[in-house]
Amino acid sequence: MQLSIWIMKPSLRMHSPHWGFNFMIATCLLMMLYFILRKSFLPERLNPAATVTAKAFVWKVHKKHWPVWDENATEIGVAMRRAIGKFWERNQFGVPRNMTHRNVTVTQSDLMHELRTRVPLRTIEPGDGPFSGNEWQEYLPRRSLEQSLGPLKTCAVVMSSGSIGNSALGAEIDKHDAVLRFNAAPTQKYSADVGNKTSMRLVNSQVLTSKYTGFLTDPLYSTGVLIVWDPSPYSKDLYAWYKKPDFNFFRTYLQYRKLHPEQPFYILSPSFQWNLWDIIQENSPVHIQPHPPSSGMLGIVVMMNLCEQISVYEFLPSRRRTSLCHYFESIRNKQCTMGHYHPITFEKNLIKRLNHGTDYDICSSGKVTLHGF
Repeated sequence: MQLSIWIMKPSLRMHSPHWGFNFMIATCLLMMLYFILRKSFLPERLNPAATVTAKAFVWKVHKKHWPVWDENATEIGVAMRRAIGKFWERNQFGVPRNMTHRNVTVTQSDLMHELRTRVPLRTIEPGDGPFSGNEWQEYLPRRSLEQSLGPLKTCAVVMSSGSIGNSALGAEIDKHDAVLRFNAAPTQKYSADVGNKTSMRLVNSQVLTSKYTGFLTDPLYSTGVLIVWDPSPYSKDLYAWYKKPDFNFFRTYLQYRKLHPEQPFYILSPSFQWNLWDIIQENSPVHIQPHPPSSGMLGIVVMMNLCEQISVYEFLPSRRRTSLCHYFESIRNKQCTMGHYHPITFEKNLIKRLNHGTDYDICSSGKVTLHGF
């Protein structure tokens, strides 16, 4: 006690005949205290193998301040519930109303089995229904996605969420064998956060039909393998879909293939989106939106079909969670995280149940670790 008073009061130090000697003793004691605390609370500095323990300590301390996505989240709000009700009244895609709701949550392994057996990767091939004319025979890919990409061990699925900004995840993302990006998400000027590598790009049909994207000429769309998807009738009837797509992208697709004949470009089959929707609905306690899953969810399951291990970034939001919709735009809307048109809340619940990573990974990096099929 006397030593602490002596340290705190300069006047006492200056009048002590042995203040220099006492100061040395105080300094030694403080250094000893520092090293004791350092060894107790920062073990990774002394032993690299203790990094996980240190992370667990930090997570335990801060967990209450860093909420992680709850896999049972159903708090979609009154406005969202009303919107879902109106979507079902309209029922644009003819979804059956007597869908199954499960009272008991299936295990992670059973859920993986359902996805593997019921949602195999399927793209449109020459000769499928209306895709049998000469142009389609010439321009639809004859090699499968698996053949175009080769065997993949580690893959990254990079969401376009605003919360990936200022993440410094770019180097980690680029270490994966393949990287999937979405729609108009750029890497230039943002590589420190999202990386540079683009192995695949999944785009919705609006990207092809919008006059603002410059889809036919923008070099953004000439890197890696392209996949396009368009909402279709729940019946998965190819003829009905071809006659009345949600956005008529077919002509632009053919134009692109003529301009870029060497660019691999696939059309995702309607069966893929609705088979996936069925599983999301079956594992949700309430009626979800009668609309196809989001591009993000489709992309995740595409990569689960192609890769041994998948790292998904900012599908489940990190502690950087923000209302900013995209890291490269200034539009803000919380529906970008919770969903409105797409059943995004319920998609996130499903992915959380499939996660093999930790809550710390989600909170610090927005990272989910999934196993492939």
